[in-house]
Order: sequence, then C-alpha cells, then structure tokens
Amino acid sequence: MYLHLIGIDIRSQLQYRMSLLLTTVGQFLTAFTYFFGLDFVMQKITGLDGFTRPQVMLCFAVVMAAFSVGELFGHGFQTFPSLIARGELDRLLIRPRAILPQILLGNLDLTRFGLLIQAGVVLCIAIPRSGIVWTLSKSLCLLSMILCGSAVFFGLFLLKASLSFFTIQELEVFNIFTYGARQFGRYPFSVYGEGVLRLLTWVVPLALFQYYPMLWLFDRAEAVNAFLPLVSLVFLIPCYLLYRFGLKRYQSAGS
Repeated sequence: MYLHLIGIDIRSQLQYRMSLLLTTVGQFLTAFTYFFGLDFVMQKITGLDGFTRPQVMLCFAVVMAAFSVGELFGHGFQTFPSLIARGELDRLLIRPRAILPQILLGNLDLTRFGLLIQAGVVLCIAIPRSGIVWTLSKSLCLLSMILCGSAVFFGLFLLKASLSFFTIQELEVFNIFTYGARQFGRYPFSVYGEGVLRLLTWVVPLALFQYYPMLWLFDRAEAVNAFLPLVSLVFLIPCYLLYRFGLKRYQSAGS
C-alpha cells in the first residue's frame, strides 16, 4: 500500500512534466550559486583551517547531498503545522495505518533531485583532487557520511514538525538547524569556533557526519572518527520520542 501511495504521488507530479523539470533545474542552478560563492572565496586563500580548496568542496558536497536526500523523504513534515492548525491530522488518525508514512509518502518532492545532482557534480570534481588515498574503508566512510547525514537532517525535520504539537504554528527559528545548516556546511564546521563545534557535536550532531570523519579521510585523526557518522544516528531517538510524546497529548485544533 505504501508503495502504491508513492506511485500515486510520483505520477501526480509527472502530470506537469515541464513544471517539474524547470523547478528541478532551478534547484540545481540555485544550489550552484552557493558553490560558486564558495569557489570564489577559496580562490583568494590557500586553505581554511588546514583544509585545501578541494577538501572544502568535499565538505560542502557531503552536506548538500545529505540535506537533499533528507529533505526528499522528509518534505512531508513541512505540511505538519498546517495539518494540526486546520484539524486535518484528525483525518489521518482515524485511518488504520501509521501516521508518519501517510504524511511522508504522499509528499515526496522530486525537485530535490536538482540539489542531489549538484552535490554529485561537486563530489566528482572534489574527490579526485582532494589528495585522499581512497581505499574500500574510506569509500564506505564517505557513503556513511552522506547516508547518516541524510538521517540526521530527516530527524531535524521530524523534530521541527513535532514541536508543532505544542506551538501549533511552524517555528521559523528552527530553520537555523535545517536550511541554515545547509549553508553552514559549505565549510568545515570547525571554522565557526569551538562553541559552535561543540553545539554541532553534542546537541545537533552535524559535525559527527561531516567534520570528524572528514579529518580521518584526510589522515588527520584516528580511525575511530570513521564510525562517528553511525553515532549520529542516536539523534533520531529523541526526535522520535518527542514526536510520540506530542502525538499522545495531541488535542484537535478544529477546522
């Protein structure tokens, strides 16, 4: 049934192929403005916190790829505040299916492939120039950085949606940790200072899938850093618990 829902959603978006194509291209081109800005800055300096220009681009590509996949599957959470405010969540609650799949599988945003393609292009540019001696373990580490990063961004979208149980309206300030993190991730997170790095390590674990494993890829840290992207998955537990807590205490806002 869930696969059927995905198929319906995809077919509905494909009804307007030109609109879908142009929006995807727009996402691709818009994301490349961030890349050109980063490239312009890196042309003026020889390095950044010990990272060379291709290495900074690799940091950027990892965060962009992780964000695009996380938003592709978590885009449905953007509608969550309006579902609560209009009382439409009640309609989902009376159906004999889990709530999250109903919200997510009917709201896949195919235009996010534009961001993913852009991240893939930057990866193809940065990987051969990064100076990394690639092995199977390092290749798997890079893959885990992207996949675990996608899960962290998915958790952030879930956390933002879960707060709507208590605020009804969407908290725009929380975008600092979602869309803002995509912008911060253009550089290694260490460049923002020790305080921000601690925040992005112990509170919102963005550095666990970008900065620390990247140090290992560049042979600047111990092999234990390669497993930190997996540790970042622990972040999904409090995100889901808050969602369950809010759902149990949900009271309809009417319509």
